[in-house]
Amino acid sequence: MDIRPIKTPEDHKAALARIDDLMDAAEGTPEVAELEVLSILVERYERDAFPIDPPSALDAIQFRMEQAGYEQRDLAKVLGSRSRASEIVHGSIQRLSLTQIRRLHQAWKIPADALIRDVV
Repeated sequence: MDIRPIKTPEDHKAALARIDDLMDAAEGTPEVAELEVLSILVERYERDAFPIDPPSALDAIQFRMEQAGYEQRDLAKVLGSRSRASEIVHGSIQRLSLTQIRRLHQAWKIPADALIRDVV
């Protein structure tokens, strides 16, 4: 077992190839231990090398609306304002108010940290 930190794209490619080779290893073998360690190293490298930006508040709201089949009128009911719902749906606002964040979090269970971010 020759395991080293993954620091370059070449290291990453080699680690992925080795993981592929180890996928059918029998439980309890040294190969399974190597597979586990390599998987952790690859995950860490990918998290650092290919960061994923968190969604904007607007993205989080739109995702929940699509997921639950909500429409603009449903958003207006939660917010208590048809015009504010329209602004959010059309992306013409930058931030949500604290009251709007609380209402969306409580009614639709959207994580508050996703709603605190800028809308666009």
